Amino acid sequence: MDYYAIASILIVISALFGYVNVKFLKLPITIGLMLITIVATIIVVAIGQFDDTLLLREKELISQIDFKTVLLDIMLSFLLFAGALHTNFNQLKIQRAPVLVFATLGVLVSTFLVGILMHYMFLVFGYHIEFIYCLLFGALISPTDPIAVLGILKKAGAPKKLETKIVGESLFNDGVGVVVFLTIFAIAAKPDAAIEVNEIAKLFGQEVLGGIALGLVLGYITYKLMKSIDNYEVEVIITLATVMGGSLLAHHWHLSAPLAMVTAGLMVGNDTVRDTAMSEITETYVDKFWELVDVLLNTVLFVMIGMEMLVLSFELNYIIAGIIAVPLVLLCRYLSLWLPIKFFDKKLQFVKHTNLIMTWGGLRGGISIALALTLTEDMHRELFLVITYVIVVFSIIGQGLTVEPIIKRLSKGAD
Repeated sequence: MDYYAIASILIVISALFGYVNVKFLKLPITIGLMLITIVATIIVVAIGQFDDTLLLREKELISQIDFKTVLLDIMLSFLLFAGALHTNFNQLKIQRAPVLVFATLGVLVSTFLVGILMHYMFLVFGYHIEFIYCLLFGALISPTDPIAVLGILKKAGAPKKLETKIVGESLFNDGVGVVVFLTIFAIAAKPDAAIEVNEIAKLFGQEVLGGIALGLVLGYITYKLMKSIDNYEVEVIITLATVMGGSLLAHHWHLSAPLAMVTAGLMVGNDTVRDTAMSEITETYVDKFWELVDVLLNTVLFVMIGMEMLVLSFELNYIIAGIIAVPLVLLCRYLSLWLPIKFFDKKLQFVKHTNLIMTWGGLRGGISIALALTLTEDMHRELFLVITYVIVVFSIIGQGLTVEPIIKRLSKGAD
């Protein structure tokens, strides 16, 4: 089956499930599509016990999709640029210090806490999983997914200061998280090799700082080009070229494409650029175009996540480990945020219960699954993939459905 056929089938399924969600369920699109897809997949599996024609066709479709490449190398850049484009830049500027700490130190602390707790959890259940592999799992599950977070928070009605922290952190910490994961992966793949601290620091600096620098350059060029003309069609195409061309450059130079796109999106979307480089009609078309791209890719992504369950090995022990891992991962996120929040609380006057809200509102999504799919068999790929899937499903459906009332209840009276 060629790429066009696969893309066509996914979009047809996404459109059908999206219609069902809007018409009947009326849930946020990320939650609704994933829930419908999981239910539909379970029905297909049930039918497959009597006639496996449809089940085999669906498995064939999913097996031909390279989820990691599609999400990390293609879709993620578009989704992050779209998310950053509509983020409140002025609020983010005010909250830049805690957002930076959450997205860097928070991810590192959470990675190690998850790794330690998972290692001992496995020992209790009689599994001897090497610590480096548990640490690798900590790296892939610690970043919150901006795609999931943005989709849910749009309807949650969180105070602006709090929303900026959660969204800002999620936009940046996935880029940092991917770099941390790749660094630990390189160590785990060569366990007998000496750990070169200089090499690790160089890789981290090149990916993170290089990605941000590329984003600044791309954002500035985009701003200059848009300022010099007044043609909304061409200006929309320029923003599209920024994402596609910028991603190619980032991959070619081994820089972080996610961080480059977030930085470029924030630059193009800030009020100064909008006021000086975009006419009213251009601003409308740029916003609507990227909102449509965001929705389209989101629908396809969460349908793909729901369908991924067809190719997983759902052994009972793996599922139990995943269920136990859910509260452990949430606890590690809470602890990783505790110190930074305490440090910045007095200066920036955080909303009451910020840690609880950020813990519950920090959803996991497709990025974690994509990273888990890159694990090798020696790294206990199937075990960690099922655990990741259980956490992601709970995060999107369980946390996603309850985050709005929790935010409203805990932040009552806040600005």
